[in-house]
Amino acid sequence: MVHADVLILGGGLVGSTLALALDRHGLSVIVVDPADPAVTLAPGFDGRASAVASASHRMLEAIGVGERLAGQGCAIRQIRVSDGLEPGKLDFIPDADDGALGTMYENRAIRRALADAIGESGVDFRSLTRATSVERSASGVRATLSDGSEVTASLLVAAEGRNSPTRAAAGIATAHWRYDHAAIIGAFHHERSHENIAYEIFYSAGPFALLPLVDDDHGHRSAIVWTVKAAHAPGMLKLGDRGFLAEAEQRMGGFLGALSKASPRASYPLGFHHAATITAERLALVGDAAHGIHPIAGQGLNLGFRDVAALAEVLVEGRRVGLEPGDAQLLARYQRWRSLDTMLVAGATDTLTRLFGIPGRAASAVRRLGISAVDAIPPLKNRFMAEARGESGALPKLLQGVLV
Repeated sequence: MVHADVLILGGGLVGSTLALALDRHGLSVIVVDPADPAVTLAPGFDGRASAVASASHRMLEAIGVGERLAGQGCAIRQIRVSDGLEPGKLDFIPDADDGALGTMYENRAIRRALADAIGESGVDFRSLTRATSVERSASGVRATLSDGSEVTASLLVAAEGRNSPTRAAAGIATAHWRYDHAAIIGAFHHERSHENIAYEIFYSAGPFALLPLVDDDHGHRSAIVWTVKAAHAPGMLKLGDRGFLAEAEQRMGGFLGALSKASPRASYPLGFHHAATITAERLALVGDAAHGIHPIAGQGLNLGFRDVAALAEVLVEGRRVGLEPGDAQLLARYQRWRSLDTMLVAGATDTLTRLFGIPGRAASAVRRLGISAVDAIPPLKNRFMAEARGESGALPKLLQGVLV
């Protein structure tokens, strides 16, 4: 029977990052993931792209993943927010010596970099496998896997996503609701350069986000996260490339010129959930297993990375004073560290979603007034930019680019 310090259920972006962070600090890790790498690492799998905040990027560099992503990301040097195409905008532009606000990566690039790093690490990664039974007790964690093997650990980490069966089995309640929205995601080429600007254009039906990607042999590219009414999503997916690009160009007002070469598109329902607690006996939740938010601010993955950095620091420092990873004191510290931050970010994104979804000219005028006011108050803008970078609050060492 194999024993590890930590057993992670779920080997997605957050689970794999946590495994590497712990391995980098000398903790033994087993990752159990039901996905087939031949599928998840294929070029056509998951057309999403993610904005990796600058603090999150420092963690990826510290654990040896950043170098594997070199040349594959597009720096976000400015964020422009507007209410529709009406006059009035809010530009977040950091000082020249402050660096980029974040970096846009296609998820497939992050997934490949993590897989390659894990392949060269001491992480025991078991793909095409799931836990068929898990027992947690004061003495530790024991799991039977679908291949018939048994493993034990001091701590169980659930990184299984929004519908975490481990969270449900632990009886952890969640606040959750569905928005009447779906996100259409994809990418396309455009005539003019995006100039490393991310655009967030708010319409009453939902935000329309354009996110800069690295150019390729065909020219300039951007990813799109187009929030539409849930009932309209199937029709949007049925549009041919020409019809889709025409609709997108209309939403954009043509400021990037003619659009072309639309990628395959997908649709995801949007919702909110927040676990009442992110720990239980010998158990910690990370990423979407702990919280799920609207993509309005592009912070979902970064919240998961902040979980990783905090949990890794708590466990590594606990090890140095002789505490095992599943110790209740360490889990209590992780709970305290992450609960307020996740609640604040989740609440802010939910409020923005509802505020910008109010229809009517009067509501639009109020939003434009608010946008102009924030644009005119440098301290407030700096606060928003710190949030975009993931640099607010008590930063774990990994988010500072320093190993624990």
